[in-house]
Amino acid sequence: MLQPHSPLWHYFWVSPNLLLLCLGCILLFNPKFRKELPAFLVFCFVTSLSELALYGADVIPTVTPLQFWITDWATLVSESIVKFVLVGEIFARVFNSYSSLARLGRILIRTVGVALVMTSAIAAALAPKNGSFGIVAGAHLLQQTIYLIESGLLLFIFVFASYFRLSLDRGSFGVAIGLGISSCVQLATWAVMANGDLPNSTRNQLDFVNMATYHFCVLLWVFYLLVPGKVVVKSAVPLPENNLAVWNRELERLLPQ
Repeated sequence: MLQPHSPLWHYFWVSPNLLLLCLGCILLFNPKFRKELPAFLVFCFVTSLSELALYGADVIPTVTPLQFWITDWATLVSESIVKFVLVGEIFARVFNSYSSLARLGRILIRTVGVALVMTSAIAAALAPKNGSFGIVAGAHLLQQTIYLIESGLLLFIFVFASYFRLSLDRGSFGVAIGLGISSCVQLATWAVMANGDLPNSTRNQLDFVNMATYHFCVLLWVFYLLVPGKVVVKSAVPLPENNLAVWNRELERLLPQ
C-alpha cells in the first residue's frame, strides 16, 4: 500500500491539490479575502497546478526522467517564490497596527526570500554531483534549503508576535500554521532521508508522511478559511507603548509614503 504508484500514492498526490485548487476558486469570489490575503490565492493556483503538472509528468510514459526533474525544478522555484511572498504578507498582517514596520517587513521578506531561493537554486545547480544524474541531488538540496528558510521565517514571525503580544486574524493564522507544519515535517523527513544507508521501504514511508502532512495542511486551510470562527468582541484600547511603536515612528520618518 505504501508504495509509489499505489492507489494511496495517487490519492495523496492528486486529491489535496484538487482540493487546494477548489479552495482557491471559492476564495476568488470573496472580495474580502481577495483584499486581505491575495498572495494565498496566487499560492493556491500556482501550487495546485504545478503539482498536478508534476504528477502528470510522473505518470505519462512518454516523459523522460530528465524532463520530469526539470519540471520538478521549475515547480520548486515557482512555488517557493510564491511562498515567500505569502510569508511576507502574513508578516504584514501580524504587524498591521504598525504600518511602517509591516511595510518594511513585507518588502524585506519578499526580497530576501526570493533572492535566497535564486541563490539556492544556482548553488544547487553548480554543486559537485556524484553520478551522471546529479539533477536529482540538486533538486533535493534545493528543496531542503527552501524548507529550512521557510520554517525559519515562520518561526521568527510566531516568536516575534508572541513576544510583543500581537495576534493574527483567523485566516492568516490558519495559513501560517499550515505552512509551518508542512515545512517542519518536510525538513525533518529530508534530514532522516539524508542517511545514505536508509532502505527504500523506509524512504517510501517518509514520502507518504510528507504527502499525508500536506493533505492535512490543505484541510487545515479549508477549515480556517471557510468555517466561520467564534466572534470575539474586543474593547477598543490603544496599543501599549513599546519598542515596536518607537521603531514604527522612526520608520515613518525614514520610509517614503
